[in-house]
Amino acid sequence: MSSRYPSYSSPKECKHLRNYKLKHGHDGYDLIQEFVKTNPFGRTMIDKSKLDVPRCSFCSGYQGRLYMCLICSSVTCCLSPESDHTRLHRQSFNGHEIAVDLERAELYCSVCCDQVYDPDFDKVVMCKHMMALPRRENGELRLSKRKRLNFGIDLDLRNVKRLVSLRDQRSKSCFPIGLRGLNNLGNTCFMNSVLQALLHAPPLRNYFLSDRHNREMCRKRSSDRLCLPCDIDVIFSAVFSGDRTPYSPAQFLYSWWKQSENLANYEQQDAHEFFISMLDRIHEKEGKASHAIKDNGDCQCIVHRAFSGLVRSDVTCTCCGFTSSTYDPCIDISLDLDRSTSSCTDLLGKTSKLNDNTGSSTLVGCLDLFTKLEKLGSDQKLYCENCQEKQDTLKQMSIRKLPLVLCLHIKRFEHSPIKKLLRKIDRHLQFPFSLDMKPYLSSSVVRKRFGNRIFASDGDESDINTEFEVFAVVTHSGMLESGHYVTYLRLRNQWFKCDDACISKVDEEVVRASQCYLIYYVQKVLYHKGTEDVSCQPMSPRADTFVPIAGCC
Repeated sequence: MSSRYPSYSSPKECKHLRNYKLKHGHDGYDLIQEFVKTNPFGRTMIDKSKLDVPRCSFCSGYQGRLYMCLICSSVTCCLSPESDHTRLHRQSFNGHEIAVDLERAELYCSVCCDQVYDPDFDKVVMCKHMMALPRRENGELRLSKRKRLNFGIDLDLRNVKRLVSLRDQRSKSCFPIGLRGLNNLGNTCFMNSVLQALLHAPPLRNYFLSDRHNREMCRKRSSDRLCLPCDIDVIFSAVFSGDRTPYSPAQFLYSWWKQSENLANYEQQDAHEFFISMLDRIHEKEGKASHAIKDNGDCQCIVHRAFSGLVRSDVTCTCCGFTSSTYDPCIDISLDLDRSTSSCTDLLGKTSKLNDNTGSSTLVGCLDLFTKLEKLGSDQKLYCENCQEKQDTLKQMSIRKLPLVLCLHIKRFEHSPIKKLLRKIDRHLQFPFSLDMKPYLSSSVVRKRFGNRIFASDGDESDINTEFEVFAVVTHSGMLESGHYVTYLRLRNQWFKCDDACISKVDEEVVRASQCYLIYYVQKVLYHKGTEDVSCQPMSPRADTFVPIAGCC
């Protein structure tokens, strides 16, 4: 823990890892060091060629994720929660809970079913990683460190040539600039998945890479040592530096823990709750600026400018027809899965919903369900201003204002009416890459309900951009208690899978088949602006150089 925050106490580590270290110390860490290697792209991994049996000891398979036990060096695989030989190995041999991911050189707990973080293990891995780095003739390390360029009067021809050379070098990379893995710090896949999506949200990306949040000025303005936007700014600089080695957002995690102490632990958290919490923390800091509030009271911080929308709720009295409308700001829209075709009849003639997890829904169906006219129950009667008493009512939701970045949250976790516990809905959801939100605007919904005879106009909506393009999808796989979050990013019309530290290209069929949990759309006009050349983009005098990514302006 950094001495900058002496009041902060780090949360407890994984108890299974703690028990392993108490019994075996660092013997397994030192043994594993000889297998660590650094590939040409800078990723630290296990050299499988040095293993006697680089296949699963149970099935002799080599597909899926491979793990090596720190106790007996047995290699096991994990294809899915149903086919988890790493868990089977732990059940067969007492005390064999901790293993090493052969692909990512990260510790894995087969009880927690997730990566676990240990600084002592990181020292072993980084020691080998530093030994593999290129050195100068005098023995000093030759680090690929991004220089801060002075774009003032000292910018000479040599600096210009260096900038052009840097851009040409990056353009030849197999992956777009800004695509960098994030190390799992111990059950933090929920954090990494959301960070990957927000790092490529065009408004947020432009804001931080254009030095709109200046870390030096922020420290002078505020006495707070902890500043989440400052830590996010550090992540943006690191991710868009061109460095391909996985990055550890440890300082950001500490800051978020400090400001969300009820969530400060190594347990798996909900990605949607983290997304909301993170935006709230940014708003609290950025919203304090004197220029952040308009005369009409609207907040102009980056969170509200990028994600804020307006939802309209119409409540109509079934007795007199009086309608009252309310407007609520939102930074995301939560959608129930459309399961209208999920029920089935068994052999005894009883209706069952057991196939909730095997059916398929569509995003359009979920949005139709969100804006569907709903009759409230008799126990939900509302007061009618016209009748002067509580009456049965009809309720209908619609969208009054669309944000620049539209986050759709798919409700996959619900309370089971039988066991009174949370359960996960593994139902597949079909979603379009291009989405037109016009049918769900308030004007369209009201017109569809009442026709042109009655139309409650809230202003001109003709200039509203309703066409969106998907740029990020956060998915959840596995069980409720031990699942895993992965993000798919759409850059240059190519999909990339961000699985913590691992980045790989995937086909769009893989994305369509995933269990999407958070879907991020951006207005089409912003999506296509990402194809502009870097020479057309403004650069901050202080900010590091960066290359805009196609699809992520």
